[in-house]
This record gives sequence, C-alpha cells and structure tokens, in this order.
Amino acid sequence: MSFRFRGGSNASSGMGVAEHCKGTFLELQRKKAHRYVIFKIDEKKNQVVVEKTGSPAESYEDFTSALPENDCRYAVYDFDFVTSDNCQKSKIFFIAWSPESSRIRAKMLYATSKGRLRHDLDGVHYEIQATDSTEMELDVLRERVY
Repeated sequence: MSFRFRGGSNASSGMGVAEHCKGTFLELQRKKAHRYVIFKIDEKKNQVVVEKTGSPAESYEDFTSALPENDCRYAVYDFDFVTSDNCQKSKIFFIAWSPESSRIRAKMLYATSKGRLRHDLDGVHYEIQATDSTEMELDVLRERVY
C-alpha cells in the first residue's frame, strides 16, 4: 500500500475553499447583502461551498433553524446591536456547528478544514464552536460583544 502526500502547507488543512465562499462573505461584510451565510463541505468537489444565505431581514431564529440538526456546518452571522452609548454596531461571528449527533467522520472533516476557511474570511470578529444550540444562543453573542 502506498500513500501520496500533498506537499506544502496545505497537506493537513483539509478541504479546499470554493472561490464563491469568499465573494459571498464579502457581500455580507461590505454590502450587508446577507444576514448570514451557511457553508458546507461538498465531499464530491473536495471543497467548502456556500449552502445557503439569509436575507438581511431574516432573524437569528431563521438562521439557527437553517442549520441541520444532525450534521456539521460552518456559518457566519452578521450580528447587529446597539451599544450602551446608543451607537448602532455590527460584528461578524464565525460559528463552527458540530452537533453531538453528527457522524464522527463529519466532525473530523469539519475540524480539519476549519482553519482554511477561517483564513479566507478576513474580517470575522468572534468565533463560536457549538455542539448544541445552547452554545450559540443569541445571549451568547450578546455577551461577546458587550
């Protein structure tokens, strides 16, 4: 049995990242075109792709209900809030969704591929690793920004 290793720094960085992932993130970040973006690993294409985007009018509940109950995903969420001195602000959260009930292979694949996607999404303010919905409730986001 022979093993082939890919050279360079990407040898252990998991899946590639589709070009449209960065473009869709920039639409959220700069143009406020999306409230959230959900990314998934497409094993056939061997890369992370955009699975779904949420319109700016969608709520946090819309976002969390769009995540699969039994499978891993990555997501970015544009969190709007008002500061104590009444300023409207926005912070972008990266969420690594890895529910306990998902397959071990999926958890491993998402864990090893996260760094590459995170590197491409320049401008994320906070990161959350969530294995169940309580770890990414709206109050958790609020606590991070205040």
